[in-house]
Formats: sequence, C-alpha cells, structure tokens
Amino acid sequence: MNIATPIDAKSPKLDSKIGHTACPHDCPSTCALEVEISEDGRIGRVRGAGDHSYTSGVICAKVARYAERLYHPDRLMHPLRRAGPKGAGQWQQISWDDALDEIAAAFVKAEARDGSEAVWPYFYAGTMGWVQRDSIDRLRHAKRYSGFFSSICTNPAWTGFTMATGVLRGPDPREMGRTDCVVIWGTNAVSTQVNVMTHAIKSRKERGAKIVVIDIYDNPTMKQADMALIVRPGTDAALACATMHIAFRDGYADRDYMARYADDPEGLEAHLKTKTPQWAAAITGLSVEEIEAFARLIGTTKKTFFRLGYGFTRQRNGAVAMHAAASVATVLGSWQYEGGGAFHSNSDIFRMNNAELTGRSMKDGDIRMLDQSQIGRVLTGDAVALRHRGPVTAMLIQNTNPANIAPEQRLVGRGFARDDLFVAVHEHFMTETAEVADIVIPATMFVEHDDIYRAGGQNHILLGPKLVEPPPTVRTNLFVIEELAKRLGVADRPGFGFTAREMIDRILQSSDLPDYDHFLEHKWFDRQPAFEDAHFLNGFAHPDGRFHFRPDWINQPAPNKPPAAIGALGPHAELPAFPDQVDVIELADPEHPFRLATSPARNFLNSSFSETKTSRQKEGRPEVMINPVDAEANGIAHGDLVRIGNSRGDLRIHARITTEVKPGVLIAEGLWPNKAHVDGEGINVLTGADPVAPYGGAAVHDNKVWLRKDAA
Repeated sequence: MNIATPIDAKSPKLDSKIGHTACPHDCPSTCALEVEISEDGRIGRVRGAGDHSYTSGVICAKVARYAERLYHPDRLMHPLRRAGPKGAGQWQQISWDDALDEIAAAFVKAEARDGSEAVWPYFYAGTMGWVQRDSIDRLRHAKRYSGFFSSICTNPAWTGFTMATGVLRGPDPREMGRTDCVVIWGTNAVSTQVNVMTHAIKSRKERGAKIVVIDIYDNPTMKQADMALIVRPGTDAALACATMHIAFRDGYADRDYMARYADDPEGLEAHLKTKTPQWAAAITGLSVEEIEAFARLIGTTKKTFFRLGYGFTRQRNGAVAMHAAASVATVLGSWQYEGGGAFHSNSDIFRMNNAELTGRSMKDGDIRMLDQSQIGRVLTGDAVALRHRGPVTAMLIQNTNPANIAPEQRLVGRGFARDDLFVAVHEHFMTETAEVADIVIPATMFVEHDDIYRAGGQNHILLGPKLVEPPPTVRTNLFVIEELAKRLGVADRPGFGFTAREMIDRILQSSDLPDYDHFLEHKWFDRQPAFEDAHFLNGFAHPDGRFHFRPDWINQPAPNKPPAAIGALGPHAELPAFPDQVDVIELADPEHPFRLATSPARNFLNSSFSETKTSRQKEGRPEVMINPVDAEANGIAHGDLVRIGNSRGDLRIHARITTEVKPGVLIAEGLWPNKAHVDGEGINVLTGADPVAPYGGAAVHDNKVWLRKDAA
C-alpha cells in the first residue's frame, strides 16, 4: 500500500524551473513544497521538499495534483452580483470597484441601522498563511465589528493539552523517526497527515519500532498498525485511565519521575484504583486482553512517542480525553527520553508577533464575541448566541465555507436565506456559501501571492512567496481588506497600507526573526526548542513547574480561552478532578441507538478539493459505513438508500456495509458538498453546535442518531 503517496524529487522538465513554497491548507504538516514552473508561467508537478527534515520529500496526493485545482475550469474569475433570489444561481458580472463599493456601502448601512456589531467578518483556515488569513481581523478591530471566537476546530484539543502541560508544545516531531514505539491516537494520519507516517515507518524500518493506532474505525492508518485498538467514540479517556491503572499495578509507572515533575501522583493512583481493564473494556468495546497488551507494550518501551491528534477530541468530552491521553506519558515518564513523550501541537514555540497584522491595539474589549461554530444560531436570532445584543445583518466571508462545514446546517441555511442579511464571499469556487451570497469576488490561490506560515504539527516557519501570476481579474485577501479599509475610512489606522511582503517583513522584524530575503534564500527557519525544554526536563509550563494531573478546568489559561464576557462553556461543572471517563457525550439510547462520526476523507480537506475531478472520482459518493450486523438487523443491503437522523434533522445517504466499523457505530467520511447528497442536505444537518466544555469547540464526531432503510 502506497501509504504516504511519495512524490519523488525527480529532475524537472528541461523547460521548467523549481519554486519553493509551503502548503497553505488546514493541516498540521504544513509541508515544504517544490513546484515546477514552466516557461509560460504555469505550475506543473508539486512535490515535497526532500531537503526539509520533516516533510522529507513526501506530500499527500491531493496537493501533489494542485494544478488540477489552480486551472480548474469552474474557478471563479470575475466579481459577481446576485441578480435573482438568494441561492437561485442568477449572477451579473460587475467590476472590482463596483463590488467593493457595494460591500462597503452595505457595511455602512448595517452599522447606521444596528450599530457596528451588526457587521461580522467571518473567516477561518482555508489558508493558513498569516497575512492572507488574519488581515481581516485588522479591519474588524478598526471598525469595531463583532468579534470572532474561532472555536470550531482546535479548542478541545488545545485546552486539554495545556491543562496538562501549561503550554502547547512538545517533543520534536522528527523524534517519531527515532523511537521504539509510536502511538498514533485519534488521527487518521495516512489520510490526513502523511508525514506522521513517514517518520513512524522510518522508526519501524530502522529500529523495529511498533506502531499502535487508536481510533474509532478500521481506517487506512489502522491497516498500517502493529497494534490496532478500535474504541467506541468518546471513550478514549477510559482507555487512558485503565492503561495508567495497569502502569501503577504492574510497576511500569515511573514514580521517581512523577515525584519530581507531577502535581499529585498519589492522588491519581488512588483515583485510578477502580479504573480496571474490565471497567474500561465495558466502556470502550475493547477486550481486557487488548487493553492489557497495550499497557504492557508502552509500559515496557521507555521510548514511546504519543502522537495525539484532533479527531478524538471532537467529542463533548474531548478536552478531558486529551488531558487523559497526555497523562499516560507522564505516568510512564516517557518525556525523559529522545523519542518519548506526548506531542499534539507546536503552536507555542514560534513566538511570532501578529499584533500589527491583526490590529490588536485597536481591539475593544466591550465588543461582543460571536462563536464561529454557532453561526446558525447567530443568523437565526438566538439571543444567547448573539450575546443578548442586536442582529448580524452584514458579513464578509473569507477562507471558509460555513454553508457546508458548520454544525446545525438547517439553522445555517435559514440564516443565510434572510432577506435582511447582506453577505459578500471571497472565494476560489462557487461554494455553497458563495451560492447564497449577494456579492462574490474571486480569490488568489497560494502560489499566486506572498505569505508566511508556521507549522503546528512540526517545527518550522516557512515562507510562501508568490510563484506565478494570478489571473488578471483575481485578487488577494489582503487587497480586499485594504480596499475596504479605504472605502470605510480606516486606511490610516495602524497596520494598513503595506504590501504582503512588507507585512511579512514587519512580522519577522517584530518577532526577532530573519528577514524576508533570508527566508527567500533558506526557505524555512527551524524554531524547535532545545531538548530539555521540548521534553519539559526544566519543568512544565505551569507556575509550579509540574504536569497537572489535577486540572483547573475553569481558571487556567489556554491558547483560545473565551473572554470573560463569555466565560466557561458547556457542562464544565461535570468535568473530573483527575483523568476519567465523563459521559457528557451524546450517548446512544433506544430512540437513537447509533453513534455517528463525520471523519475526514482522504481526498478532501474540509470542503477543499471537493470540486476537483480526481478527488471526487476517488471518493465516489457520500456514504455511511454500517457494520453487517446492524445492516442485517435493519434490512439494509450494500448500496441501499438509508435515512439517518436525530433531533436536528435527517437525511438520506447510501449505505456502505463494512466490517471496518463496529456495531453501533456509523462513519460518514467527508466533507462532501451538501448538493452531492441525495436531497441536497449534507452530513452537518446532524451535528450540534453546543460548545465542548470548558472553553468551547464543535463536537462534530459526537452524534447519537437513528438509522433505517429508506422507504422511498
């Protein structure tokens, strides 16, 4: 199996040159790329940079075929004004000046009628480039528009990890290639982070390392495992607790290490007395033997690297699960060794200053913060979601597609259909969000503009210089923000008036980093801390210097903690004092006997790449994976149309009967466009926007549903 889709660094064509950049997409790998550029200024093959120590010449297939996306015949090329009812697909081509004038006029009108908070600039991670992604915040703060609480993706994972360590960093991820055991927990790396597999397989080949995979179904990463543990969704903390119970019971626990580095190992050991393998087996669906074997393997392998993903934290107990999984490495003392410890993200190592870029000096703490995940509730007038203030009546959307990716899709659809809501969308394609907009403007892609990237899943800051000219009628995100600032009277405020390259240099200078020209020559900058800091041998980042088995779920800082005006979120009072299984998840019940997760497909990335022919062909069609036992009990055959639903809605989808899922679990890999589904409604009709405790997030893999064969 070509698990990592290596794109070898073969010699370029004689009539082409090589450009160096970074992958801009919402993936922790942030791969260093080499791009063939022909004499006529078109890109050809895209491959991983062989001289980059993390990318190591390997990238995913969807990015390798990026020319298919860049030169797609359906790419947006001109500004468009809606010429009929919302969503009817009737458009009139207009000039850039007219488009920007109309957007600015709509914002002025909304502010005059309902105050500045009526305008909500909305964005996310369609590009991870700092300048093209985050400049929208500078306009937000300059104009005192509604704030943006970016909750949807990272919050449960980041909160859980920092509750434990006090900071979002860990061992050098390249140490996965120098270890004796890699535990890939809650991330389908073959499909979504190929470089994790690059380094894990290097350790397997060179050191005989074991690869353990923990996930909720038999996905492509599971198929590469020496030990594959398929747990029920939302039960990862139970596995972690039983593993630590065995470590204390059988002498694998490093008591000397914990005495020096942990806050309350005695309290943890007492708490775990009842968290036996038998207890965890009943919760997780694993056998006692599987749990014992896992605990024995990592307990007797000092150099065990725990690679903790995002997937298992997208449950309503996700922060607790992350904290519990990180705690295993501390009980075993794994942090002490090269190739050991727990890694989730390196986001805190880069120390890049974005204050001027985002206009932080202009931020007004009294302006409300609206939750990205609750856009459906915001746009349909939910008083709590609106912070008990006025409506949102104007939006600029960049780098995201909420009409497809946001939870509670029926609310989202009703919100966008409002006649009194003005929406401008800056996009590459006519996404489902663009389809319900009033103004649509075409955006550049990453090889067509300058930007700078930091890599959460590795350790480099990477330059993404402009490599080719964009189509003449397409504009950068930064251009749109700068032009709107002029029309809205704030272009003289701090941070405006700079080109992307100038802004990159200002960020680098204020962050005490080499300048743009240095990056242009050297391509990237390694920011990995010293071994002692990365492995917390000088102490963890809490004030007491210790790893916290006992988290302060309410008061502790975290990378994206909600402001005081919002406060703690979700059922935070139910969170445990020590690592534990806490069932604040949507447990299956007689009316909803199945648990549904919306796991990522290999050939899509959120809603990106779902427009390209090859990705769509490789994925086939939207399907729900059903165990044969459940299929037989419900009279369902492979390929049948089935209906799945819950209190939020229901939809029809084709059945894929497979033993890759366990009984009682349904998996719908995506994210497919809504209109690719039978009735034009996508899987996020079924997902909820109630926040994950304690600091928010969307539990998109945590859904109780019913299932039946469709009668139609």
